[in-house]
Amino acid sequence: MIPWALVIHNEGISMVTIRDVAKQAGVSVATVSRVLNNHPCAKEHTRAAVLNAIEQLGYRPNANAQALASQSSDTLGVVVTDVTDAFFAILVKAVDHVAMEHGKNILIGMGYHQAEKEKEAIDTLLRKRCNCLVVHSKALDDQTLADYLESVPGMVIINRCIKGYESRCVGLDNQKGTYIATNTLINAGHRHIGYIGSNHRINDEAERKQGYLNALTEHGIPIVENAIVHSTPDFEGGEEAMINLLSYNDNLTAVVAYNDSMAAGALSVLNENNIKVPKQFSIIGFDDMPIARYLVPKLTTIRYPIDLMANYAAKLALSLVDKTLSLPINPQFNPTLVRRFSVENAYPKEEKR
Repeated sequence: MIPWALVIHNEGISMVTIRDVAKQAGVSVATVSRVLNNHPCAKEHTRAAVLNAIEQLGYRPNANAQALASQSSDTLGVVVTDVTDAFFAILVKAVDHVAMEHGKNILIGMGYHQAEKEKEAIDTLLRKRCNCLVVHSKALDDQTLADYLESVPGMVIINRCIKGYESRCVGLDNQKGTYIATNTLINAGHRHIGYIGSNHRINDEAERKQGYLNALTEHGIPIVENAIVHSTPDFEGGEEAMINLLSYNDNLTAVVAYNDSMAAGALSVLNENNIKVPKQFSIIGFDDMPIARYLVPKLTTIRYPIDLMANYAAKLALSLVDKTLSLPINPQFNPTLVRRFSVENAYPKEEKR
């Protein structure tokens, strides 16, 4: 958490951050942090410059942030979008398993795809002395997350990469995932393929849509604007998106969905319209959530190994603050195709329904 102090001027109130102190002293934020925490490697002339800047700016470090540097905690914090989503439930469960292995408990904060909510969740966990954090953040900007990473040594970002902190970020190639999905449909003979995307303005959506577009372009298949629709990334959103796709297009034979929940909603609409899957229409999801195995037909999807990723992220966070723990080996996480029964070769010449 970025320590701060309120300074009252005639023109109003302004917030002085550790970054302001670093700029005033002509040093890095990390150097200011070392001086504040009395780190032995801070040189005397540097220490003097930082302390002088602190005095000039009237900076007062937040006690909670300073406590993180000197106090250990039996609690591991995790920030997710919404634990009612199966994806995040699996993430939290994986973190909890690691916590139990190391005799720790977990505290959960939820961001709901809102920057202020995400920041509030992180700050609350830090105030509760969570010196290890696994954070899934999509709404906060890169700089804000970089500031947190600089000040909280035990913080790890999952499902996103922040420049300069790649070693503390755990992610997956979303673009590759939808490329594999779209390419699978093309290899099965489909040429009229739609895309159902999320209406949340996050990197995951942009990357997954791009993977779909890249596969079409590579095979010389025209991109049809009306074959790309967006809605909420849930069952209801999938229903709405599929209805729109059927309204706009009369020749689609396949769809790539942003996630399994949207794929499930789309599948429901296809069934209601007596469009047989996979005989007349193929569909591929993303994430490989438990629901994919129980749909009719069982859903072909792209596996997102969030359980393995969260396990690694939690172990990494713990090892960053506890030097008695060895750093876990950094594996390469890749999206993979899980073949089930919702994809079939395109019927001859993709005859219209």
